[in-house]
Formats: sequence, C-alpha cells, structure tokens
Amino acid sequence: MCGRYRLTRKKEILAEHFGIEPPDNWQPRYNVAPGQEVPVIRQDAEQPRRYGSNMKWGLIPFWSKDPNIGFKMINARSEGITERAAFKEALKKRRCLIPADGFYEWQKSGNKKRPFCFTMSDESPFAFAGLWERWKNPEGQWIETCSIITTTPNKLTEDVHDRMPVILHPDDYDLWLDPGFQKTEDLVALLKPYDPEAMSRYEVSDRVNAVKNDDPECVAPVQPEPPEAQATLFG
Repeated sequence: MCGRYRLTRKKEILAEHFGIEPPDNWQPRYNVAPGQEVPVIRQDAEQPRRYGSNMKWGLIPFWSKDPNIGFKMINARSEGITERAAFKEALKKRRCLIPADGFYEWQKSGNKKRPFCFTMSDESPFAFAGLWERWKNPEGQWIETCSIITTTPNKLTEDVHDRMPVILHPDDYDLWLDPGFQKTEDLVALLKPYDPEAMSRYEVSDRVNAVKNDDPECVAPVQPEPPEAQATLFG
C-alpha cells in the first residue's frame, strides 16, 4: 500500500514539471497522511490545460452513504480495478495525478518496522496514478476525494513491502489525464511497477510514524550507528 508520502520541492519546480500555475499558498509537506487535504492535478475538460486543486485523501464513492469508507479507500489495487464498483467509473472518467517527490514504506524487522523513503535517483518530482470522486454530504456540500493506485513491487521495494504506488512516466501524463480517453485496457497497461534503476531509497527515522510530525527531520537519512569499539588484549 501507499500510506505516507512527501512533496517538498519548490513550487516553481513543481509548476515546471507538471505544467501548472504554482499556487500562491504552497507549503512543502514532509509527511502527508490519509484523511488530509492533498494537491492533485487534473485536465480541463474544455481545453488542453492542466490545473491543480486540493482533495481529501481517501476516496468516497459517489454512491456511498458513509463518508468513513474513505479511510478504506486511500489506495486502489491495480489488479481487478476495472471490476470494483468503487473505482471502475473513476478509472474511465475521473483520473488525476497526485504529485510527490518521495514515498514511505515500512520494513518488518523483528518486532519493529523500519521506515524507508523512496525517491527518484535524481530527486525529481513524480506523479502517482490517482482516481478522484465527487460526493455530496447530507448538508448538500460537494466533497472531492482521491485514491492512489498501487501495484506489485519492483526490485527496489520488494524486500520492504509487497505493494508500491503506481508512478507514471511523464510521457504518460497526457493520456492518463485525458478525460475523453476511456479505453480501460490501455489505461490498465500503465499501472505497472516503475523502473527500479531510476529510483533510490534510504532509511529514515520513526518520526514519520506520527502524523503530527511534518518537518524536514522526517526526510533526513538515518545516520549509521558507529561501530562498537573493538576490545584489545589489554582492554
């Protein structure tokens, strides 16, 4: 699954990479968590223009009666996605990019879990394949929510977790965002593990375990512990 990620690059870099106008109130995020408002990118249905907006992370299907279902819908498995009621219509008509520059996964180590951060090798921003929905609450207000699609792990992630988020190649952004394109077989073909040769990983501290922590220390590499002093014959 993908349950935490980061988006720390300057707004000018994000604007250039994704071809959008930079938001005036942009603030870097170091520990994005489900249930929070997250930036997404969509394609204008009337003209070839991308635009950014915020959505709640945790997709609420338009037909749902209970908004709490969103906490179970932070991710959408690529396998069988065309058959699942919560995602099949969104896959056809409501796709988005969810920008990031790193994501976290936890590796089991005995009774503990060690968090790792995965990035592009050149530290460039990238985009998760996302789906979005619009849901009306009992007060008549429309709420937009999103989900990150996941797939099987690549060679870099497989020893840490058995799933990874779908990262789209920049050449595929236009196809994924095109609201008029509905050939699901071509869309599903994009939902594959990203090239591990283009990625890097490193261990981070358990600060990312707590949602309240959202600062640069969350992305700092864990410093290796110094080797134990070797005993000498006279020690």
